[in-house]
Amino acid sequence: MIVLSAKERRQRAARAPTLAPKTLARLAKQHPQARCELDHRSPFELIVSVVLSAQTTDVAVNKATPKLFARFPDARALAAADQAEVESYVSTLGFFRSKAKAIVGLARALCEKHSGEVPRSMEALLALPGVGRKTANVVLGVLWNNPEGVVVDTHVMRVAQRLGWTRNVDAERIERDLCAILPRKTWAHASHVLIFHGRRCCAARKPACDACSVSDVCPAAFAAEKVGRKPARSRP
Repeated sequence: MIVLSAKERRQRAARAPTLAPKTLARLAKQHPQARCELDHRSPFELIVSVVLSAQTTDVAVNKATPKLFARFPDARALAAADQAEVESYVSTLGFFRSKAKAIVGLARALCEKHSGEVPRSMEALLALPGVGRKTANVVLGVLWNNPEGVVVDTHVMRVAQRLGWTRNVDAERIERDLCAILPRKTWAHASHVLIFHGRRCCAARKPACDACSVSDVCPAAFAAEKVGRKPARSRP
């Protein structure tokens, strides 16, 4: 294992923002399949899946949605649904009752305000029930490659902190930091690359620095486990 001095880590951290576009390109080569891992066949299916993915895994969502979308294939069908029936299709997901309420409300808003179609602007998306900035940017990026920022989830947050791209812990501030150092044309793909890297290499526990394509420039290399992780909850 390589042991870096404190001085070298500081030097890497100082260079990290300038090197960010090249570092991202190297990570993209390591993860050529990086993409949104939520299964969808339409804008409607994508936005519902993203809402359902809050505080759960894409794998869990992908297991629940085939039957959900077979029963409610579009916004009009879901808008007319009884919430209790919708709950039965998403009961394997955390907070399933609130999520069922959210996607029914979302579908009704799509029908009432957008003729059942998913809008293409951040402003219109944010006005929909259950849709925050993260969800809106996923939709804008995946569907039209036109996000207004970099999607920041727990993986992006952790990897960005370890790479020295941000010192912030708040998602909105991290997003601003990433947008400042990454070219706008890369914003949509950047989040997928960082998420893939976080899931497959730079895990919260036991990050695989030996397998990382950018460990030579990462300030946290070979000592990353303590960086970018939420503090342990204190037990009473």
